[in-house]
Amino acid sequence: MRPHARLAAGLLVAVLALSGCAGAGAGSGALARKDPFEPMNRAVFGFNEFLDENALEPAARAYEAVVPELFRYMIGNFFSNLGDVWTSVHQVLQGKPREAASDLARVTINSVFGFAGVVDIASELGLEKHREDFGQTLGRWGVGSGPYLVLPFFGSSSLRDGLGLAADLAADPLRRIDSEGRENNMWALRVVDTRASLLRAGRVVEGAALDKYGFMRDAYLQRRHNQVWDGEPPPEDYDDE
Repeated sequence: MRPHARLAAGLLVAVLALSGCAGAGAGSGALARKDPFEPMNRAVFGFNEFLDENALEPAARAYEAVVPELFRYMIGNFFSNLGDVWTSVHQVLQGKPREAASDLARVTINSVFGFAGVVDIASELGLEKHREDFGQTLGRWGVGSGPYLVLPFFGSSSLRDGLGLAADLAADPLRRIDSEGRENNMWALRVVDTRASLLRAGRVVEGAALDKYGFMRDAYLQRRHNQVWDGEPPPEDYDDE
């Protein structure tokens, strides 16, 4: 089994295990409902922060310093184009044929005329980019988010989104690469490129939040609620979504 497949399988097992254990000390009321595993989540959050500060962020800063901005832009476009493939599938699963056709057109145009996606011609033509994943698809069909979770390496999630992430990893287009060495290199490049794109946002969070964990949790839950409903959520409180 390839490393990413083991990772997806391990993530699935971890999420299922976490769903069976209730955390203590999360408080009561709305906070207890949305974050019942807070003590455990804070511990995992601390581990992720340590990993980021000592490995991912330094790698991202080195990448930003060494790779010219144009090349970083092209690399980001390439991986974004791969994401459009899976997004178009989820648009179909969510019953949105117009958006599915638009995203499929983006993939086709950027792959053919944008040199395998390194140039985002579709956006210049007015084709809006969307981001959909299995967690959003489950939410669209009425599956509640479940308790908030912080996953090792992946960060903020929920029971529903953790299961969805395992499915998305298993179906990732990078799995189609026939060389394990090239595949692993592509995964590493995507992780570093993604982290580099978040460097400025990270500084904003550091400056704005007294409790970074709570800030990240609340921002994630609200953002996911809006994503599930494409920016037009029903009137009920997102805690019950």
